[in-house]
Amino acid sequence: MLLASYTGQPFEAGLDEAGRGCLAGPVFAAAVILPADFNPQYLNDSKQLSAKRRAVLRPIICQEAVAWAVAEASPTEIARLNIAQASYLAMHRAVAALGVPPTHLAVDGNRFRPYEGMAHTCLIKGDAHYRHIAAASILAKTFRDERMMELAEQYPEYGWAQNAGYPTLSHRAAIRTHGPTEHHRMGFRLL
Repeated sequence: MLLASYTGQPFEAGLDEAGRGCLAGPVFAAAVILPADFNPQYLNDSKQLSAKRRAVLRPIICQEAVAWAVAEASPTEIARLNIAQASYLAMHRAVAALGVPPTHLAVDGNRFRPYEGMAHTCLIKGDAHYRHIAAASILAKTFRDERMMELAEQYPEYGWAQNAGYPTLSHRAAIRTHGPTEHHRMGFRLL
């Protein structure tokens, strides 16, 4: 059973990212502040849920959250900063976009660049233990998948509708055949 928050503070925000290990597309991050009693059926780490369950949970999270925001860092920013720093940038952008200022940040993972004036706690596998981080993982994943579906319409040969930019054999074969696009992360080993 997932816990409501790490500190028990009413406006603690959960943070998570999606797309860190991809070869193409932006990295997305979400910040979510939930009511203490928010606990819909099947809420869990997005990686443990089917696309159908994520699609059902996303509007529930967006409707019932105290505040939520999704942000991204582009492949150009990833190349300039590195993927870890670009992930933190996306998380910072999500926190800045929240309509309610958080009192604490509960961050999925073991590292984070401090957000000025805000205490944070890094929580390994936090998306499998805390509701607000699980909700953030679902929003980051579904918004990023949506973007990759849009990009797949422009570049169908890379299979982004299926692989979401991750390094599958077919994605790497398409890069060998067609070369990289402006959406590929040029600092990554693409082949």
